[in-house]
Amino acid sequence: MCKIGIVADDLTGATTVGVLLARAGISTAAFFDEQSLDNDKGHLAMVLSSDSRAMKKEAAQQKVKSAVIALKEKGAIHFSKRIDTTLRGGIGFEVDAMLEELASDTIAVMVPAMPQSRRVVVGGYSIIDGVALSKTPVANDVRTPITESHVPTLMALQTKHQIGLVSLGALLAGNETLKQTLQNEREKGARVIIVDAISIEDVDAIAVAVNDLNWNVLAVDPGPFTEKLATVKGYSAENHEITCGEISEEEINGTVIAVAGSATPVTKVQLKALSAKRWACQIPVSAESLIDTVNTAPFEVKRAVDETLRTVQGQKPNVLLLETALTCNVLNLRAKEEEFNLQPGQAANNINNGLGEIVAEVLNSDLQDVRGIYMTGGDTMVNVLNVLGAKGIELIDYVIPQADLGRIIGGKYDGLVVVGKGGLTGAEDTAISIVKRICKESSKVLRQEAIGV
Repeated sequence: MCKIGIVADDLTGATTVGVLLARAGISTAAFFDEQSLDNDKGHLAMVLSSDSRAMKKEAAQQKVKSAVIALKEKGAIHFSKRIDTTLRGGIGFEVDAMLEELASDTIAVMVPAMPQSRRVVVGGYSIIDGVALSKTPVANDVRTPITESHVPTLMALQTKHQIGLVSLGALLAGNETLKQTLQNEREKGARVIIVDAISIEDVDAIAVAVNDLNWNVLAVDPGPFTEKLATVKGYSAENHEITCGEISEEEINGTVIAVAGSATPVTKVQLKALSAKRWACQIPVSAESLIDTVNTAPFEVKRAVDETLRTVQGQKPNVLLLETALTCNVLNLRAKEEEFNLQPGQAANNINNGLGEIVAEVLNSDLQDVRGIYMTGGDTMVNVLNVLGAKGIELIDYVIPQADLGRIIGGKYDGLVVVGKGGLTGAEDTAISIVKRICKESSKVLRQEAIGV
């Protein structure tokens, strides 16, 4: 059944591209690892997270190659490499690994733009919301900092293949010029061709041109190009109805568990807006205590669970906000890793795993009428779902681009509605909108179950 195989370097990225395909009427599911693919129920597109963004070259390439082989075994014939909108990770290394597993005439066409999230590429330069990539907060990312805005220069440091660039001018000149420019770059020896784009119409035009050329293509992009290419190839459903909109605050019912491991300024603003609502209750969790898994984490997990359950019994809020960012001190994770003799990245993993354990304990306490879980921060999402025994997510829609709505596949909570959002995405009211959307989708599922659909 599977026709489209996508490798993403983290789960948030997997859901982002998966939702775009789902909105086009292409049945899509994202999975956490190769073994989880066995839980697929016949989706046309399968997205596999290699969880390799922060890995060194050799380890990342091994993970990606294994992912491609697994997707091939499930029937995939068209492939994409989902990349971060801010170009974090070893994109070039991973593209090289995928090309080694695909047909020898495969060309990697890289369209790093996601215009609906104000990520565009002009003259080969990545621009985010009007700011050059290297001037945005991602330049200071703890695990994968980006200090280069020029995509061809960045890729040249990572890939062994020759790079080509197709400028915005070629797109503006029309389909024939665009096709000829792409062909020229290939004839000059480029196997990775980067293409400018500032609008969804540009991305659509690139997909049409590439399809017209009848190339074997590895799509390299954050999602829009993959979706447009799949649509051009005829995989999207006609007259697909997109579930959209949200309910009013008065219609919010049941309980939504919100879990916030991200500490970005964007996330903090969103959490403050959510916690200010009368129907939301904020439960602080000590990130510092969760780092030490031997001495302090078990006690902090129990304390947070007990406080959450007391809150439910006393106040009966509609949102339980488990957060480490609003009330706790900002931690130097590298210093903490040195203090506890941890590997790089392990402090963050311990924090997010602790949050997952808290959620699992709260759910296992027979909390009534849980409508869904909202997770902000990619690592938070991965850890929470892993602790819950989930194998993947069936994608449905997005609340806003990069705030992805789906249902859990596998485990005790199969079918539970979830939303995962990156820490850098959204406006002040985004968390509130997500809660409303979870309640709406959950009500829809309950109605369908009631009538036996």
